[in-house]
Amino acid sequence: MNESTNANQWGRVDETNTVTVRDGDTERVVGQYPDGTAEEAMAYFVRKFDDLEGQIHLLEQRINTGSAGLDISQSVASLSELVKEPAAVGDLQSLRDRVAKLQERAEEYAKKQREERAALKQEALAEREAIVVEAERIAAQPEDQVRWKDSGKLMEQLFTNWQNAQRQGPQINKADADALWKRFRTARTSFDAARRRFFSQMDATNKQVKHRKEQLITAAEALAPKGSDGIPQYRALLDDWKAAGRASRKVDDQLWARFKAAGDVLYNAKAEEVALENVEYEANLEAKRAILEEAEPILKVSDHEKARKLITDIQIKWDEVGRVPREALREIEGRLRTVEDHVRKLENDHWEATNPETIARSEGLKGQLEASIAELNEEIKAAEAAGNAKKAAQAAEKLATQESWLKALG
Repeated sequence: MNESTNANQWGRVDETNTVTVRDGDTERVVGQYPDGTAEEAMAYFVRKFDDLEGQIHLLEQRINTGSAGLDISQSVASLSELVKEPAAVGDLQSLRDRVAKLQERAEEYAKKQREERAALKQEALAEREAIVVEAERIAAQPEDQVRWKDSGKLMEQLFTNWQNAQRQGPQINKADADALWKRFRTARTSFDAARRRFFSQMDATNKQVKHRKEQLITAAEALAPKGSDGIPQYRALLDDWKAAGRASRKVDDQLWARFKAAGDVLYNAKAEEVALENVEYEANLEAKRAILEEAEPILKVSDHEKARKLITDIQIKWDEVGRVPREALREIEGRLRTVEDHVRKLENDHWEATNPETIARSEGLKGQLEASIAELNEEIKAAEAAGNAKKAAQAAEKLATQESWLKALG
């Protein structure tokens, strides 16, 4: 074999277009390129080197950017086999050194990726667990306390969240996913069954309430010919209405409008009667106010007999006038009652002052006090004469008390 007529730093080509590479301290044949020039033969095997370097560079970039998968170690291992004795011309040892470093980085990268994926799986598991727990909470609500519209929307949102987690979120272990889905499906099915049961019962109740209230409306409308005399019966029907319960809002509002209209007929009749009465009662009111003008000067009379005669005449006139409008009743009755109370007090005071029994009791007590006071005066004199200051002081204290009693009796 003759010396190569074409060579570069890492390889050479002989006259048969056989290409040899310098690999460390040795040379080895990497191949032959018979259908071409020596330059083309060398270029072909240099491109093989460039291809290997490109693969190494690509894996390096994938690790640097974090875009590599968990199979990065396998890719590096495959590349490590390719660079052992490649059919290529170039600095093969530099490729092997880069692949060796790449193996270390790939192992670290794969470990980190596994840890991150494990953490993401744990988060995904916790997220789906939270979805299930919330669904179970909604399903466990007492049926008479559930806000069905809001709870239904929330349950559907939870279902959407579950689907999104399945499609877009990190995958969790199949056993865990199946167990959680079973719990979620059970809670959702239980909620849907309770909702159907609730609204079915509500529909039945609505029908009963509607039927009962339609009966009450018929009864209320039948009272129209009675006018205001039908109001007591209408109020009794109103109590029955309240006890009948509620139908759906729309139906109940329509029924109430009909029932109220029946009542308005009666109350309008009453209002017309009151309006007619008030025309008459207004005249009575003016008359009674005039009587009060005569009555209120009695408040200055102190003779009970004169006051009684005057108030009696006033009361006779008052009763003859008749009724007044209701809104004025408290005012004028109160003014008359003030005058009557004044007369009654004059009579009571006179009776207390002239009652024989009261006088007799007063005079008897007065005599007893006067006799006791006289005795106490003598007792004080005797104690002072005997030099008994203590006894004199006790008698003096009793004397002061009894004198105050006597003074109170007048």
